[in-house]
Amino acid sequence: MNEELILALQAGQAETDPKFKALKAASSALIAAARLAGQEKLDALPMQKSLAKLQEAVGLVKAAGLQDAALDSATVAFGAATQAALDSLAFQFARDLKESFEARGQEVEGRPPVLVVDRLVLQIDIANRKAQWFYGKEALTNPLPLSLGGIIKAYDQQRKTILERKDETPAFLADLYKAWNDLMTEKTEKSGRRPQGNRINLVETYAKLVLNRQVARFWNAPSRGTFKDYERPFFVRDLVLANEAGATVAVDGKSYRLRLGVATKSQAESAARSVWVPSSALSGDFYGDITFEE
Repeated sequence: MNEELILALQAGQAETDPKFKALKAASSALIAAARLAGQEKLDALPMQKSLAKLQEAVGLVKAAGLQDAALDSATVAFGAATQAALDSLAFQFARDLKESFEARGQEVEGRPPVLVVDRLVLQIDIANRKAQWFYGKEALTNPLPLSLGGIIKAYDQQRKTILERKDETPAFLADLYKAWNDLMTEKTEKSGRRPQGNRINLVETYAKLVLNRQVARFWNAPSRGTFKDYERPFFVRDLVLANEAGATVAVDGKSYRLRLGVATKSQAESAARSVWVPSSALSGDFYGDITFEE
């Protein structure tokens, strides 16, 4: 047995196999893409899956040390056609959804992938065949299948829950003031001085408010079943309603006005450090802290 020859041949095979497999994968992906591109009506979702395989094959070809300008060009062209088909699918769905809402006497604004109905926002992910309702930047639903009936039903539920939420601004502001004041006292006692500008992080204040609202049943036997939830979208909606009402609270005969501090860039990048408070369906600001002033 000529071991030296065998080793040489095995080395050649080890060098060649990845290239062969990469080119074979690229060829198969190109054939599949060409078949989809040749259809009379482009089908966006199969094209998207095919594009992913083609892009994966391009990666294998490059990893094997091969360069193929024609393959790169074909991938770019197919990618552009796929995106155009996805956009077309999104617009068709949006058109159908708009017609369904208009038949109920409601106007739909925006354009895919973002539609607005009243002050609720629908984010469409056409690639994954899902859509999700938001109030500001707070998700109101999980991603929903692109079913007109299901999405409209979810809208009706969230409209009732969020937009038609009972305005209880006086009680909300009283609870918010207490949470802020409790944290102010705790931080002052801990550090020996009041926080600068009497400002407390807004998310921290929200968490304190939630704890303050727990009843004895929870504190006697803490559990998920005894916990009284106050979801973040409700908190955001209550902030909006409070601002619209003037955001003042009476405490011990004195009137205090709620002030929200605009978040810094680093705060705005974290939902744990800031809250987006909408002024309209698509506009608003991130706020990072809170204070009450006479």
